[in-house]
Amino acid sequence: MVSRDEPAPLEVDLGAPPAIPEVARTRVMELLTDGCLHRYAEARNIGEEVSALEREFAAFLGRKYAIGVNSCGSTMFLSLMASGVVPGAKVLMNGFTLAPVPGAIAHAGAVHVLVDITDDLVIDLGDLDAKARATGAKHLLLSHMRGHIADMDAVVDICRRRGITLVEDCAHTLGASWAGRPTGTFGAIGCFSFQSYKHINTGEGGMLVTDDADIAARAILYSGSYMLYGQHEARPPTEAFERWKLITPNFSLRMSSLVAALARAQLPLIEERAQRWNDSHDRIAAGLSHMVGVRLPRRPQAEGYVQSSIQFAVSGLGNRAFATFLDGCRTKGVFIKWFGAKEPAGYTSQSHSWAYIANLHTPANTARALERLCDIRIPLSLEPVHCGQLVAIVEWELARARTL
Repeated sequence: MVSRDEPAPLEVDLGAPPAIPEVARTRVMELLTDGCLHRYAEARNIGEEVSALEREFAAFLGRKYAIGVNSCGSTMFLSLMASGVVPGAKVLMNGFTLAPVPGAIAHAGAVHVLVDITDDLVIDLGDLDAKARATGAKHLLLSHMRGHIADMDAVVDICRRRGITLVEDCAHTLGASWAGRPTGTFGAIGCFSFQSYKHINTGEGGMLVTDDADIAARAILYSGSYMLYGQHEARPPTEAFERWKLITPNFSLRMSSLVAALARAQLPLIEERAQRWNDSHDRIAAGLSHMVGVRLPRRPQAEGYVQSSIQFAVSGLGNRAFATFLDGCRTKGVFIKWFGAKEPAGYTSQSHSWAYIANLHTPANTARALERLCDIRIPLSLEPVHCGQLVAIVEWELARARTL
């Protein structure tokens, strides 16, 4: 029975992306006035904006090299190619992730090996070890999906024992850490996203980081350097390029100067943004945790998260009641993405939607964990009062749905 007054609609847009700082807008106008937006040129060095971002991003994470490209999907594709994935090779990946991850594996011509997840939305270590042993896969493309970080010490140990190259998809974890160590520094390669709803908003863009000179050289060449790789400030030695430059195709995936200008102004804001996101996340999580039939993923003490979204599972609702709950929240401005939907919608996806995968299936616990998994974006504009309104709406609509 619904016992309280119906809450009013939410007074903030949950879909609002991080704002573009004024200094970035000013720099973009300067670049537009100049007109030189391509990152390479023979007559003059016009790629300094991208090169400077690469240098600053590498320093931010404490890695030797950083390569800016047009999307995080491209960073993952380049990571697989530059680390030796060949057509037909097997690549391990989380059963719960977003479409660019299996897309990158398909782009490289590799074979997907889906690994199950736990109820806490991270990769299942036991299944990872078993699938690695059974398939002989030598690459793991690990998604820190929706900001949830697995026990990275254990993941690294499995990869070491099985001779697996670890590539981290850190699209949702810029600024996050495990046991004080930043995500993107555990694997041979880290991949980051600058898509509109990520921690840095450039509309679209990606950054690949590594300490391996050959991987960095290959990624730069693959991304389309036109042999002007000397314009990269944070680049590997010339000998690394000499080993690869004549046998590496140009895929034209490089980052533009405009994207770099937008990103450079936001990189110093990561710590401040992380605090705002986590404050809102923790307020909402505290409210949701007291609701009957609502479960939030557990957070290990070693996990230093940066949550620009929140996930929770709902139990005890049939299909009709659950649909009513989602629709009711939506009419009040609380847009909930449902990862268990049969058809992909917006930024939700399940492995059964990727019909290009050879062994199409959804791992058993992944299917169960996603069945009623809800996801809500947390904009930086969210204030404490809005967090309370959001919780009240979810609670009221859940109670109403349970009367059906």
